[in-house]
Amino acid sequence: MRKILTVMGAAALAASLNAQAAETIYVGGSGGSTEKLYKEQIIPPFEAKTGAKVVYVPGNSTDILAKLQAQKGKQEISVALIDDGPMYQAVGQGLCSKVEDTSAVKELYPAARMVGDKSVGIGFIATGLAYNKDQFAKHGWQAPTSWQDLTDPKYKQKVVIPPITNGYGLLTLMMMARLNGGGEANMEPGFDAMIKKVAPNVLVWEPSPGKMAQMLQTGEAALVVWGNGRVQSVADQGAPVEFVYPKEGAVVIMVAGCVVEGAPQAKLGQQFLQHVVSAESQALMAQAVGFGPVNKTTKLSPEVARKVVFGPDKVNALISPNYDIINAKRAEWTNRWNRAVER
Repeated sequence: MRKILTVMGAAALAASLNAQAAETIYVGGSGGSTEKLYKEQIIPPFEAKTGAKVVYVPGNSTDILAKLQAQKGKQEISVALIDDGPMYQAVGQGLCSKVEDTSAVKELYPAARMVGDKSVGIGFIATGLAYNKDQFAKHGWQAPTSWQDLTDPKYKQKVVIPPITNGYGLLTLMMMARLNGGGEANMEPGFDAMIKKVAPNVLVWEPSPGKMAQMLQTGEAALVVWGNGRVQSVADQGAPVEFVYPKEGAVVIMVAGCVVEGAPQAKLGQQFLQHVVSAESQALMAQAVGFGPVNKTTKLSPEVARKVVFGPDKVNALISPNYDIINAKRAEWTNRWNRAVER
């Protein structure tokens, strides 16, 4: 009898351990300050509410997309939180499940409801210009107001832009095309402007956010293309820098989320995505990492609201890229950029 009870106890313990293991979900997202925010403030209340364990897997968007592609059919990651460009690729490759239209998802701005309802935006970032105010004052320059300022010869060797493999470089190319009679479907004017007018002003095509921040802070970079949140982080450290929404419009980069198709714990994944876009989580993200809230009901202090994309007026003014065209041409444009622009 004792042997039977021992076997039954072992079986119960095994079942209990399996149940606990089954309640663990893996979430892929950015590292750095975003990872810190999730681990310290966003994940703990979700774990307390659901009893689940959330393991945060840090990485850049392209690395996380590559993991989803490699693990197709045997996914380990339940929720992916990546930039909108790679997210459109993930959706197009069947790597994302339909987002449940319940709870906080119903409170999102229309701009955060991504095509096909397989993913949603989890934060708005405005791509525009930033400048070092001390450098501009030293040279007697007026504050920049337009994307076309990047072509002004007076900024020769004073401009820093990330490369095309970074979202900011790609969106600069897109805006140069749009402002010169082209667009995503006709990138020729963009390449022409980048090669002849912008590239001569560029000191370096800098991929590292840390190096970019340092160059902007010291004034080595007087004028840059970057996201409002990253610029605000530099300003918060006391640097004389300011973000500018160009008069033609700032371009939206959304960080987006999806529940991975075929992922373990899909139900928990849906619950976690709802938690991420809730007004409470959105307020935390705005304050900690400068993401503009995608949830219309989010409440922010005036100080935080001033620093992020907040409210329908700012959200509606953002320019949205056509990623269907961009993703189809991305490899071709990258090769051309590497040959002709970034030399």
